[in-house]
Amino acid sequence: MKTFPLINIKPLLIISLLMIFTSCGQQANTTTLQAKVDSLNTQLAQTYKPGLGEFMMGIQIHHAKIWFAGKNQNWKLADFEIGEIKETLEAVKKYCTDRPEIKSLPILYPALDSVSNAIKAKNLKRFETGFVFLTNSCNSCHKSTNQEFNVIKVPDTPPFTNQEFKVK
Repeated sequence: MKTFPLINIKPLLIISLLMIFTSCGQQANTTTLQAKVDSLNTQLAQTYKPGLGEFMMGIQIHHAKIWFAGKNQNWKLADFEIGEIKETLEAVKKYCTDRPEIKSLPILYPALDSVSNAIKAKNLKRFETGFVFLTNSCNSCHKSTNQEFNVIKVPDTPPFTNQEFKVK
């Protein structure tokens, strides 16, 4: 009969118990972290996100402000408002991904570039032409997305009475 050397069982028992307790601690920590992640996901799903209409209303205001700034050759304000429209369009792409209408947004970029170039050149005639192009592009986008009832025009009254559009 063969004999085997005696193995000291104490160190193996201690190592085994440590592995079990460590595993249990990690599982409890994972469960706690998962509960926190689930709670944050629920809160995020309930967070307000502006709809496409809110974004478009903002664009409409900037559109009007560009007109009055440009007509008064307030090029800095007109340039600022062009930037606001571009920024809003980026937000639309980020927050309204579920809306098929956003596929038509590229219709606007050539017109925005046209107005922007006229502003940089400080050329009133080119500005007016570019602005009409922008306005028509808005309406083309609306038509292509079955929103043709929403017609944009060159404004005749400033959107706000508490803003000066003339250069000081």
